[in-house]
Amino acid sequence: MIFSVSNLKKTWYYLQKNGVKAAWSAAIERIEQSRKKPYIYETVPEQELERQRKHAVSDLCISLVVPAYETKPEHLTALLDSLAAQTYQNWELVIADASQSSCVKEALDAWQKARAVNGSRTGSIRYLKLSENKGISENTNAGIEAAAGDYIGLLDHDDLLTPDALYEMVSAIEEGRAVGMRTGVLYSDEDKCDGSGSLFYEPHRKMDFNLDLLLSNNYICHFLVMESGLMKALKLRTEYDGAQDFDLVLRAASAGERFWHVPKVLYHWRCHNDSTAANPRSKAYAYEAGKRAVEDFCRSKGWKASVSHLKHLGFYRADYEGNLFESRKDIGAVAGPLPAGKNLNSGIYEKDGHMRYEGLRRGFSGPMHRAALTQDVNCADLRTLKVREEFRPLYEQALKRVKESKNESDLIRESQVLCEQIRNAGYLILWDPQRQER
Repeated sequence: MIFSVSNLKKTWYYLQKNGVKAAWSAAIERIEQSRKKPYIYETVPEQELERQRKHAVSDLCISLVVPAYETKPEHLTALLDSLAAQTYQNWELVIADASQSSCVKEALDAWQKARAVNGSRTGSIRYLKLSENKGISENTNAGIEAAAGDYIGLLDHDDLLTPDALYEMVSAIEEGRAVGMRTGVLYSDEDKCDGSGSLFYEPHRKMDFNLDLLLSNNYICHFLVMESGLMKALKLRTEYDGAQDFDLVLRAASAGERFWHVPKVLYHWRCHNDSTAANPRSKAYAYEAGKRAVEDFCRSKGWKASVSHLKHLGFYRADYEGNLFESRKDIGAVAGPLPAGKNLNSGIYEKDGHMRYEGLRRGFSGPMHRAALTQDVNCADLRTLKVREEFRPLYEQALKRVKESKNESDLIRESQVLCEQIRNAGYLILWDPQRQER
C-alpha cells in the first residue's frame, strides 16, 4: 500500500508546483516505470557472509553515529539487529538521544539484555543522553565528538544496514591504502524499505563521484562514511538542518577530498508516512537548506552562480554568470542533447558506444531524474560540444573528419578521442540537459 499512497502524494504535490502538463508527463513516466521488472533485493549468500566473518580484512574501527528522538522500539531494535548481523564486527555505535521520554534507553537495555542471554557477540555501544533537543545537526555533532573510531558513518535511527555493509566499506578503505591512497569519503548504493523493513523497492544505483551531478542533487546520501578527523573537523552545521548531510559532503568536496563509491546496496532507507522518503513535503524546509548549501559551495569556489529549484523537490540547477569557461576554470567542454525524435538523444556515449538514457521518451527525466540534471560525462557527441579555446583546433579537425566520413562509428570514435584529450588535460566535460545543438 505504501507504494500507491506515496506515489499519489508525490503526484499531487508535483501538480500543485508545476502544473497539469508537467504532472501528467511525470505520472505517465511513473506508470511506465512501474511496468518494468520489479526490484528484488538479493541478499548476500550465507556462504559469502561466512567467508567475510572469517576474513580479517582490517583492524580499523568504524563508529556509527545515530541521533535518536522518541524512536519506536521496534525500529531501534531492527537497527541494532542489523548492526549485530555485520560480518565486520570492529564497530562502535554512538546513540545521541535527545528524547524527552526514556523509550530509547529502555529499548536499548532490553536489546542488550536479550543479546547477553543469547551469548551473541557485537561491537561496542555508547549511549549519550542529551540534556536537550538542539536539532538534528547539533544532536549528531554530540555523537561525532564522542566517536572514537578511525572512520565515522552516519545512520538514521530507523534505517537498516545490510550484513556486509561495514565489511564492504572497510575493504574499500584498505584497497585504497594498499596503493597509498587515503580515502576521505565513502558511500554506497541504497534502496527503500517499507515500515516493517521487509519489503524493498526503488534501488538507487549511484554514479561514481560526479561534481556537477552532486551540485544538482545529494545523490550520495546513504550510506555515508567519512574519515574521523575530517568528520570531526567539518561536523554538521545547524543552519543547514534538513540538508545537513548534503552540506557536509559539499564541504568535503570543496576541500578536495577523495570520494569512493561502493556500487552495492548497503543501506535500506525506511519509508513511512512521516519520512522524507515517502512524503516530500514533510521537510519542505530541507529543500531550501539544500539550495543554500549549493550556493555556499559555489561561493567557496569563487564561482559567480545563481542556484534555482528544478521541478522535482530536492533537485537544483546552477547557472553561471557570463562565460562558463571563465566562471568554471575546471570545465574544458560543455555539451547537451541532440534535438531529434520523440526519444531523448542525450549525446552522451558510454564506453561501449551506447547512448546514455537511450530509449527514454523526450520530456521524461529518467531514474532519479538524472536525464534532467547537469552532470559530468566522459564522452559527449562532437556535434553538441562547445570547447575551451585551447581545444578549438583539435575540435575543428575532428569535426571535419566526421563530416567527411559520414559514418556513425567514426563520429563516436572521434568524440571519444577528443573528450579523452580534454579529460587528460585535467578538465571536466559538463553535460547540460538544457543546452541545445549549436
